[in-house]
Amino acid sequence: MTSNPNWPEIKALCLPSDEVQNRPDLVARIFRAKLQVLKDELFKKAIFGRVVAYTYVIEFQKRGLPHAHFLLILTQGAKIFCPEAIDRIVCAELPDPHTHPYLFSLVVKHMMHGPCGLLNPTCPCMKNNACKFNYPKDFAEITKYGTNSYPTYQHRNNNHVVKIRGSQLDNRWVVPYNQYLLAKFNCHINVEICSTIQAIKYIYKYIYKGHDKIFYTLVADGKEHAPDEIKNYQSARWISPPEAIWRIFKFDLNHVHPSVICLPIHLENEHLVTFPASQPLCNIANNPTFKKTMLTQFFFMNNYNDYAKELGCLYVEFPEYFTWHNDSKEWEPRKRHEVIG
Repeated sequence: MTSNPNWPEIKALCLPSDEVQNRPDLVARIFRAKLQVLKDELFKKAIFGRVVAYTYVIEFQKRGLPHAHFLLILTQGAKIFCPEAIDRIVCAELPDPHTHPYLFSLVVKHMMHGPCGLLNPTCPCMKNNACKFNYPKDFAEITKYGTNSYPTYQHRNNNHVVKIRGSQLDNRWVVPYNQYLLAKFNCHINVEICSTIQAIKYIYKYIYKGHDKIFYTLVADGKEHAPDEIKNYQSARWISPPEAIWRIFKFDLNHVHPSVICLPIHLENEHLVTFPASQPLCNIANNPTFKKTMLTQFFFMNNYNDYAKELGCLYVEFPEYFTWHNDSKEWEPRKRHEVIG
């Protein structure tokens, strides 16, 4: 989902003399508000089915617009295993402009790729004389599972054509979308079915790769000399105004549900201990608190806590029912939140 600078909520709050790029506060705050509505649709209303786990990350395009990547994991009964189920969620065709004029206008505005390839060899998506997103797609009369990360969506040759940036484009150029979400949010919102591990790894990469960086150097005009890369090149990053506002407001940049807690394993009396350098080692060795770890207290709870003995959990299952307090080095019964060990 990518922010739309022409959202009416943004336009209504801009002065007649304002330009959207000069109001990053509006862009960031309204995109976050839209994101909260999207989360309600996905997690509370469960429009695709009940979600048991999800992760998302917020990124910012080089031109500044914020966008979000979501990965949803549905319950076993809601998982999508057949082409008919895919067609109920994802569409990759131009709607009929006579029966659905509003949806047609949104698809033309937000969900058409290109033109690229022979129609526009200088398009930014071109790499080695081919589109890196494999557009235009092949015509397909029905949806079917492909051999790559995503299914082959239905792209029928039904003579629906639209003129985009001077070129006539058909269904092969449509980016997959969900009709309900596109009509509700009026922005670029790409929906795909992740059928293999490659697609899932692609989403998780966004969360752990860190921010984008560039290497650059400044060279005086008219001087030809071999650059000293170690001396001249600088490592830097670009922070757009909406990203700066987003961080100032301390909005979340990523989220994982349920939370994952790392459980340490060690041999007896061979666990790691962290302590101030000024503290005498004899005090550390004689302090019983330093002898407590998640693992040792797990054994303790299974020996002396009635609730823990009744559950009979394995170590990896323990955080689902108990929460660890690092200050007191104790496990206590969990009252809220869902956690995986």
